[in-house]
Amino acid sequence: MPKNGCRKWGCFRKNTIGKSTLLSLISGLLLPESGSILFEGQKDTKFRDKIGYMLQKDHLFEWRTIYKNVILGLEIQNKLDEKSKERVEKMIFDYGLSRFRDARPSELSGGMRQRAALIRTLALNPDLLLLDEPFSALDFQTRLMVCDDVAKILRREEKTALLVTHDLSEAVSMADRIIVLTKRPARICAVLQIQFPEGSLSPLERRNAPEFKDYFNMLWKELNKDG
Repeated sequence: MPKNGCRKWGCFRKNTIGKSTLLSLISGLLLPESGSILFEGQKDTKFRDKIGYMLQKDHLFEWRTIYKNVILGLEIQNKLDEKSKERVEKMIFDYGLSRFRDARPSELSGGMRQRAALIRTLALNPDLLLLDEPFSALDFQTRLMVCDDVAKILRREEKTALLVTHDLSEAVSMADRIIVLTKRPARICAVLQIQFPEGSLSPLERRNAPEFKDYFNMLWKELNKDG
């Protein structure tokens, strides 16, 4: 796994090949039947404390306020100290949720709920974020906006992320590197390095760049090599 500060993203086939299972193995929710998973060259299972996992649904609890939802992981891991509280408050303010700090999840839009879920994941200060199709439940317009927000937040926090998606446009607009998997049994069939002239372009800006179409077509061809 790459070190902090390098955003790496993976794009996987739409077919049922165990994309979520792969993330569950990396996170330690599942144990591999064979082989091993290395983190920065280390096999020690303690690295799983350095991993944050954001699922398809936000899984915010209605009986807790947004703030209480965001600090839930810190409470569970007994890491809720003054320093972590200050960091959470800063993220809530920086990412536009300060007005909704004491609101219930049902009072927020889908995009705001996903932003709260991301802050909850970042609150534990992980070195690696696993994102399992986090935008799939959103309508198209909201999806574009939240995708842009998440990319900016990850860049600002200097986090490495592994994203599972079957949306080609989403992969090209967000990725530094795209990993393409075959049908089951899943194997890596291609790795595409994504580079735009302006390295700091947001996902929305990338979609309007001339290189976007070329990368999209390259990815499409890789996905359809086996028919």
